[in-house]
Amino acid sequence: MAIRIVRLGSPRGDHEGTRIGTVRRPPRGVPKAAFATQDWYDVWYPILAPRVEAMKLGQAAETAAQWAAFVRKYRAEMALPEASRTLDLLAALSAHRQFSVGCYCADEVHCHRGVLRALLTERGARVEPA
Repeated sequence: MAIRIVRLGSPRGDHEGTRIGTVRRPPRGVPKAAFATQDWYDVWYPILAPRVEAMKLGQAAETAAQWAAFVRKYRAEMALPEASRTLDLLAALSAHRQFSVGCYCADEVHCHRGVLRALLTERGARVEPA
């Protein structure tokens, strides 16, 4: 069992399990009833998404220093009690259940889900390689 880190909206992989959307907003123009059938996500869980200020910082990052500033801000958000407990829970569940977490961004390297991968790994989660 392991957590898969995925791009939401991409075709589901074999044995991916429940897909958790770690995004601030649902996909635009998609009826709520179609989120799962269109491969967006099964459960929306925005607590693991960067807050709006951090999200804008990450989207605007053009240099390594700007990206590092986003990473610091997002990590600080994920250190808050509710997010931290959620990360601990997902890490524990990864030993027994197959599920995935994801975001819309095309490139994981320039997306919070890359940081999320690291945060989960640091907590001992079983995470499939990129």
